[in-house]
Amino acid sequence: MADTTEKIAPVKRRRRLAFFEQYLPLWVALCMAAGMVAGKLAPSAVRAIRGLGFGQGSQINVPIAVLIWLMITPMMMKVDFGAIRGVGRKPAGLVVTLAVNWLVKPFSMALLAWFFFRFVFAGFLSAAEADQYIAGCIILAAAPCTAMVFVWSHLTEGDPAYTLVQVSVNDLIMLVAFVPIVQFLVTGASSLTVPFRVLLYSVVVFIVIPLAAGTALRVWLIRAHGREWFETALLPRFTPVTITALLATLVCIFAFQADNISGRLFHVALIAVPITLQVYLNSSLAYGLMKLLKVEHAVAAPGALIGASNFFELAVATAIALFGPGSGAALATVVGVLVEVPVMLSVCAACNRTRHWFPAPAASRA
Repeated sequence: MADTTEKIAPVKRRRRLAFFEQYLPLWVALCMAAGMVAGKLAPSAVRAIRGLGFGQGSQINVPIAVLIWLMITPMMMKVDFGAIRGVGRKPAGLVVTLAVNWLVKPFSMALLAWFFFRFVFAGFLSAAEADQYIAGCIILAAAPCTAMVFVWSHLTEGDPAYTLVQVSVNDLIMLVAFVPIVQFLVTGASSLTVPFRVLLYSVVVFIVIPLAAGTALRVWLIRAHGREWFETALLPRFTPVTITALLATLVCIFAFQADNISGRLFHVALIAVPITLQVYLNSSLAYGLMKLLKVEHAVAAPGALIGASNFFELAVATAIALFGPGSGAALATVVGVLVEVPVMLSVCAACNRTRHWFPAPAASRA
């Protein structure tokens, strides 16, 4: 008798976030609250920590820098610059990501911030406050997300290899584009002057050093132990370090900003408006262009998320270095942290609900 048993393909389960990632908004909120409490109850200790800088003129906080190195270096270790060579097989996704990140996002954020703070909210702000908030929003938008985008890509079932390529190329461009874009837009959209040396220090400390360290460690460890051990055994061990550093960074940031935030809650709500709008604007633009070019969903969703999210660790550190921890610019970048997680989770949900808009991987021509 012929075997009539049908072979049923296994049902592909939707990826779920790990416990920490699933409750990320809660942990972030708790850290923000802890920082605010620390800033209010122990102001002398917070001032002492905030005063620890790298040296005369750098204006870069040592504890924040160390925490960012601990948080970002493991992410940089994932970056495989050799994978960039194979992107020619699917160029459309990368082209859209780079165009939105570098030709649209910083400029659209500058325009939105200028419009809202100079006109819509002008009756609630002084000219100096408007200048500071515009500068903070521009700094926030000028650095595409490096670390958290891997979480967003995972949540939308993105292609991890292609996401890695998108992040890797963005990191390389950020080395040369971040400083001139921030300087040009902040000077053009406000009356503030951006010290080039301080901005350059920020790029070196928060991008060049962790990128160089991550790349060197990756090459050395893969040569010594092999790629499989490196990717499956070693990298997962860094997750607790990255998470702890992220939470500690948030505690420090909100402790430094406790008086700034508590004294300007209404301004926090105003700042959130253009930041939220630019997230939805840029994610929709990238996603729509991906659909138009018939890019597969596993590339389109992460591309939209990279175009919408921000490297808020770099933005906060840069704003503090440029204008001080109690400045309006620093406050604007911190509001970016407040907005980032819930808004990005909503973008992830929208991408998952519209998966059927895109061709199946085999049918994609991108």
